[in-house]
Amino acid sequence: MRSRTGLVALVTFVLAAAVACTSNTPSRSSSPASPTTTAAHHAATTPDAPVPPNASPKQLRAKFEQLLGEHALLAMRLTRSEVSKASDFGQVAEASLEENTDALSQLVGTAYDDAQGDRFQQLWQGYVTGLSTYASAAASQDASAKQQARTELMAYCDDYGAWLATASNGQVQASDAVRTARTRVMGLLQQVDTYAARDYDQAYKLEREAYQNSFTAGAILAKASVTPKAAASLDAAPEQLRSAFAMLLGEHMELIIDAQRATFAGAPEFKAAAAQVNANTATLTKAMEAIVGPKKAAEFQSAWANHVEGLLAYSTAVAGKDEAAKATAAQNLDGFAARLALYFSDIVRNELPVEALTDVLSVHDKHLIEQVNAYAANDYAMAQEMQLAGYQQMLGVANTLVGAIQKTMQPHQPIGGSLTGGGGTAQPPR
Repeated sequence: MRSRTGLVALVTFVLAAAVACTSNTPSRSSSPASPTTTAAHHAATTPDAPVPPNASPKQLRAKFEQLLGEHALLAMRLTRSEVSKASDFGQVAEASLEENTDALSQLVGTAYDDAQGDRFQQLWQGYVTGLSTYASAAASQDASAKQQARTELMAYCDDYGAWLATASNGQVQASDAVRTARTRVMGLLQQVDTYAARDYDQAYKLEREAYQNSFTAGAILAKASVTPKAAASLDAAPEQLRSAFAMLLGEHMELIIDAQRATFAGAPEFKAAAAQVNANTATLTKAMEAIVGPKKAAEFQSAWANHVEGLLAYSTAVAGKDEAAKATAAQNLDGFAARLALYFSDIVRNELPVEALTDVLSVHDKHLIEQVNAYAANDYAMAQEMQLAGYQQMLGVANTLVGAIQKTMQPHQPIGGSLTGGGGTAQPPR
């Protein structure tokens, strides 16, 4: 699996290269661009609609990434509900995972053809069932049932590899597809085992890796569905920039949700979840440094840390049933959103206006506030609805920010060592 240091280096390289590529085009104007309010508002409400039949390779990649990243998160939450015997939450997670499977199958049908979509759905449903079976066996400490489930999941990987080799007309080798599938499956099984053993630090580290492995696999499925020339266009620096930001901002949303929900589970699990929030912030900060330089990246980290702390302060108040603290935290979040909006508008030279960005970031906060309120009230369906809406919205935010960055930013090479410090400063509830 990719090391954390390797991920930071990879994202830094991709972002610096992408900005360098797009900032030197002949059509660039040296004057500040006019604000694009429409783009910013569009990022606040990104619909989860299927791609059209004539979707471009870029659209296919973005949708595969979104749905595969979402799949990994839903799968982990379902399997953890099996381990913790949280049946009410598990039913909601299972229903969401079924919807995700349907959406992925429909996307495969669009990208390839209906027959391949049907075959994919058959394989994927069996694989999801296998994950649930494995988690149930882990919860009951049934070693024999675990081994049987693992064996069946490895057989699925072989079948998946054969399917993708055929569906792609040989553009993807079966052995490569099998290897990718096994990396995904083994990561999910390992997080089940560590979570069942209450090794929360490792479980949440594995969650990040599983999400990243699944998200980045979206490019493989998209490339395999188009001509080699079209597939090569997905390696262009601007597309890599969009993908990297989408992955990290989607991950931020989901890790905050993990930490919010872990507030109700006790200090050990919360600390483990918060550590990964901080790790995500560190990676985001390093990525920003590659684009705006260390000084402006430090400003980003400070503003982002306040945003993270404000969200978790609200969650702590919800868990403690402290209405006054909730009101204070919500008010503080409004101020943090305004500060972040001012920062982003500044670095893209007002290509995105402050007011529209403030609205976008406030919607992000609203998703997280409403999901933790619903979760605390055991309204898991509403919590899940807010989680999915928030994840999709953050991908829209990534697209909007990247568009503005590509139009306005000059590249800055990182200077000196890491300035990320402790990351996003998510702290244990007091």
